[in-house]
Amino acid sequence: MGSRDELRVLVLAGGLSYERDVSLRSGRRVLDALRSTGMTAELHDADVSLLPALQADPPDAVVIALHGATGEDGSLRGVLDLCGVPYVGADARTARLAWDKPSAKSRLREAGIPTPDWVALPHDRFSELGAVAVLDRIVERLGLPLMVKPAQGGSGLGAAVVREAADLPAAMVGCFAYDSTALVEQYVSGTRLAVSIVDLGTGPEALPIVEIVPRDGVYDYAARYTAGLTTWHVPARLDPEVAARVSETALTAYKALGLRDLSRIDVIVSEGGEPQVLGCNVSPGMTETSLLPLAVQAAGVDLGAVLGALVGRAVARQG
Repeated sequence: MGSRDELRVLVLAGGLSYERDVSLRSGRRVLDALRSTGMTAELHDADVSLLPALQADPPDAVVIALHGATGEDGSLRGVLDLCGVPYVGADARTARLAWDKPSAKSRLREAGIPTPDWVALPHDRFSELGAVAVLDRIVERLGLPLMVKPAQGGSGLGAAVVREAADLPAAMVGCFAYDSTALVEQYVSGTRLAVSIVDLGTGPEALPIVEIVPRDGVYDYAARYTAGLTTWHVPARLDPEVAARVSETALTAYKALGLRDLSRIDVIVSEGGEPQVLGCNVSPGMTETSLLPLAVQAAGVDLGAVLGALVGRAVARQG
């Protein structure tokens, strides 16, 4: 495929999701990291000019730094497949599965991987069946506290912790502002962790675990992207045996979901030391406060080298 520094890479960032600004920040960091390795890299938005650009001058590979539906629901990946352009990350089918949290949790449960109990509730059913009756039943079945979040979405947008039954209706309304289906799951008290996984050709490996400590206790949009609102510990402050169990659980989830190249698995460890998988991200953030770059740095590896190796794998896959 020629030397790596001869490759021309297109970094896709921006899009029209609620996470556009974060995506642009991720894209610029990916761009700088790739250029530091000697690759020719360009930044491009996911807009009406993308397909003509791909057809007129196809890149050797694409790195998707898009967050939200455009970058994570599999649709753009399917278009890249149609265009014959290789890309880093999960394929279209796997991305669709991972993007929908209830579907991903069902696959995890089928594989015997622990994940908090949940119910997925479309807005239409919520209204048709009677909001009060449905919410009463949810509290009766799952107990309190609860975590409410969009079934499809990221960056903590529309998510809320509900500790009192009286606060559940407002949390549902806030969630439905971002998605037509709400995922309501049992809230697990414990240590929140992120396990970034990369596969540079010798099989998937878990990077050092990142422990997340939001100042106000909730890892929402502000806590993720506002300096000073969250403290991170890398590696996480875990007993070595628990840390090994967390990494193994994340790797098992990665394989069960059929992920590829790189992903971030979000895990909560209960006070008893038992890990449960909350979800996964097929297009992890790459900003200055994002978790995968923190894990790469803690592993003593250069981010550009990792991304460059993944680009090489994507090109090789295409043959």
